[in-house]
Amino acid sequence: MPHLFEPLTTGKLTLKNRLVMPPMATSKANPDGSMNAALLDYYDEKSRGGAIGLVITEHCYITKQGQNRAGQPSVADDGMIEGLTQLADTIHRNGSKTALQINHSGGAASETVTGLEVVAPSDVASPVAVGDSIPRPLTLDEIAEIPGQFAAAARRAQSAGFDAVDIHAAHGYLLNQFFSPLLNLRTDEYGGDVHGRIKLHLQVIAAVREAVGDEFPVLLRLGAADYADGGTQVQDSVIAAVAFEAAGVDMLDITGGIYGYMRPGHTEPGYFAELSEAIKRAVTIPVILTGGVKEPEQAEDLLEAGVTDLIGVGRAILADSGWAQRAAEQA
Repeated sequence: MPHLFEPLTTGKLTLKNRLVMPPMATSKANPDGSMNAALLDYYDEKSRGGAIGLVITEHCYITKQGQNRAGQPSVADDGMIEGLTQLADTIHRNGSKTALQINHSGGAASETVTGLEVVAPSDVASPVAVGDSIPRPLTLDEIAEIPGQFAAAARRAQSAGFDAVDIHAAHGYLLNQFFSPLLNLRTDEYGGDVHGRIKLHLQVIAAVREAVGDEFPVLLRLGAADYADGGTQVQDSVIAAVAFEAAGVDMLDITGGIYGYMRPGHTEPGYFAELSEAIKRAVTIPVILTGGVKEPEQAEDLLEAGVTDLIGVGRAILADSGWAQRAAEQA
């Protein structure tokens, strides 16, 4: 299985192999979102052996108002940098690269957890909301603050020693809410056609790129299809992906499902391959495909088929921390 473990160089990020551990929520952080032994031990166990080329952390909230749940890690203030440095160092000691995923949950935030009003593009509840609050539509002034919040979070990730930052724009969270016509009913410059619905994404990318410079890799996790009537289609995501690459994104992490991480009726290995393949044809930057891969041979088949550049293996590694190491030994 040479392709899964061959070095892959993007020009800005060199991976030991083509295996990625995608973000998987643990809810293990301290009540204030800071690191603790339980969270560090989890990432230590999962990355041990260095067989995973890139470990993408679970999503960390960039502002208290964007917190999704109790136990979610924070990157919302400089006080978190020390703990995040410990996390990056833990993964590096095991021989893997790591990207910190940064996120604002928008309408999927929890008022019970944050004590703050839930906000979103429109007054439409996110399908992945943890409460029953109907969000208040963001004002233009509030939207204007969001790119800076992402940029500050990215700067903290860079300061903490991470190899990259991953902007979360999937799974019913804020940027995905703007992208989806099911959740974005705005009639101003941030709504309407796909170009309006990705205006905030492009502003976020520009702010992040300015904050971290040209040599620090920026990934974006794209919810490339809602898989719901009237929702985002792959054609929208091809347009978005081309724009994101032009704006400075170095790698796209392709996923789907507005109602969670799923493609209804599909459980086969690489069940988002129709999305990653279409986007891979349209861009020159690498794409990651995650979903349904349980065996190394399945990952190799998807790489051989040319539908992706890297393979994310989540649930198999979650269930078996030695999965990646054994796969490497079989290669």
